Amino acid sequence: MTLHSAVVLIAHLALAAVGLSLIVIDARTHRLPNRIVLPTLACLILLVVVEALATADAGRLMRSLLGGLALGAFYAVLRLVSKQGMGGGDVKLAAVIGLVLAWHGWSTLLIGAAAAFLLGALHALVLLALRRATRHTRIAFGPWMIIGAALAVGIG
Repeated sequence: MTLHSAVVLIAHLALAAVGLSLIVIDARTHRLPNRIVLPTLACLILLVVVEALATADAGRLMRSLLGGLALGAFYAVLRLVSKQGMGGGDVKLAAVIGLVLAWHGWSTLLIGAAAAFLLGALHALVLLALRRATRHTRIAFGPWMIIGAALAVGIG
């Protein structure tokens, strides 16, 4: 295992730990705390910059930053369109997820983004079918964003 591979593995394990804690927090409170999401985003930006300098791969750096910006902007538009839908934490988490998924590639970003909506919709439909929710029930979306991202990384 190369040093680069080891660092990538450690970063992904750390992200998994952060993701699991955010899943639990969001499912319980419908909040994605800034004290977790924003430092994670800052660390990831620093990590991709250092990786780009170490590997001389500016293309991956630009793709990562653009992916974070693009997914974050997409969620920001969704938030503006429907204040009752996405929360501000979802928008910030989307930037984190977009950065990580785009680091793996554009197709990984698209799969992860689509998987979040598909999984969230399936969850909502099951709750509706079981009469455990109505059309107006708020459902935490962060867990589906994280699980969708994990699936996309696993597939890619």
